[in-house]
Amino acid sequence: MELSPKPRLLLHVCCGPCATAVIERLRERVALQCFWYNPNIQPAAEYQRRLASMRIVAQAMDVPLIEGPEDTAGWYEAVAGWEGEPEGGQRCRLCFEYRLRGAVEYARQHGLDQVATTLSISPHKNLELINSLGEQLTTATGIEFLAENWRKQGGFPRSVALSRQLGLYRQDYCGCIFSLHPRQVASSTAPDSK
Repeated sequence: MELSPKPRLLLHVCCGPCATAVIERLRERVALQCFWYNPNIQPAAEYQRRLASMRIVAQAMDVPLIEGPEDTAGWYEAVAGWEGEPEGGQRCRLCFEYRLRGAVEYARQHGLDQVATTLSISPHKNLELINSLGEQLTTATGIEFLAENWRKQGGFPRSVALSRQLGLYRQDYCGCIFSLHPRQVASSTAPDSK
């Protein structure tokens, strides 16, 4: 009996730490390719730090990593007008959509069967919104969006444990410069703790 080939899946990876547990769950089920497309991550040093962590993950877990364009100008255009929006608001929705659109377009151009994203493993992100956007973007493309809840069965804690094992850099903000600025302002105006 001939086995059917595994579906070819493009996994949009938001960072190395989040990718670990998702790759671990997927690599036996699909022919996996990771896709780094995160033009939201700034400043440039932060972008490079996170990409370096993802390269470590790809090598350690023996999965191919495709590095998409930085495309910061296109991302700024996509979120224009929403710079002051709080974390989790419309700017985040537009950011998720922009990045997922890039992944779906790459998958379409290269004849892949499925797309998924590591964005949805984070407890800080809106799982329903991310999966809904992925499904909308793949409609009429012939590509399936794999809308799984990577948080189930301890997915996020597993990603933290794997990150520690690999010695990965773990960021403390989403990556968007607009989410970083409020934190800098808050820390610079915090009362002196002498």
